[in-house]
Amino acid sequence: MRQVNDMNSNRRQSTINSRRGLYLVLASICVIVAVLALVGCAGSGTSSAGGETTGAPSSDTATPSAGANSKMLIVYFSREGENYWNGGRRNLAVGNTQHVAQILQSLTGADVFRIRAADPYPDSYEDTVARNVQEQNSDARPAIADPLPDISGYDTVFLGSPVWNMQEPMIMRTFCENYDFSGKTVYPFATYAVSGAGRIPEDYAKYCRNATIGETLAIRGEEAEQSRPQVQDWLKDNGLAVR
Repeated sequence: MRQVNDMNSNRRQSTINSRRGLYLVLASICVIVAVLALVGCAGSGTSSAGGETTGAPSSDTATPSAGANSKMLIVYFSREGENYWNGGRRNLAVGNTQHVAQILQSLTGADVFRIRAADPYPDSYEDTVARNVQEQNSDARPAIADPLPDISGYDTVFLGSPVWNMQEPMIMRTFCENYDFSGKTVYPFATYAVSGAGRIPEDYAKYCRNATIGETLAIRGEEAEQSRPQVQDWLKDNGLAVR
């Protein structure tokens, strides 16, 4: 009888030990799962224990600017094709003003909007001259092909164009008259044959409503492609960011 009782006691003890072992295994699994969950959160979340942000940077960190709270936009019109060149004519694959705009963008990281005419100008130099005279005489506002950009987020706007008959092409006025430039500084840049900047600074003061007009950069068309030093000096002289 004592032997049976001993056997029953042993069985009960074995059962208890088995249960204790199972509890220990389950507890260990819970601990492992909790640790893995913490590791996963630390690797994929946005903040570490020290408060340092991890993961991909905000897009704002890549925003080009002239200062802590500044953003710049380059707006330009340029014409390739047959152009005046040292008293003669030359066919250009890239317009002179486009060369300057590209240099300016590379130095500042500014956003860019190129003005394109809804009715493109002719490849012929003489035909373009004739059309420009007609547009000036009629005070025309040639249509722009693409939707105009929202400039509300910019406080520095570079306006670039060739000089045609002592002034900006009339399509530049089409652009300017669409905006209120309050709180913005407009920096004109121009490429020319013989006239320098012509009347461009005065015209932008008139047509860029409420803008502050900065110093104008004027570059001979024949020198546009190699004008990086001039553009760089102009930016520095005006306290604008250079990359």
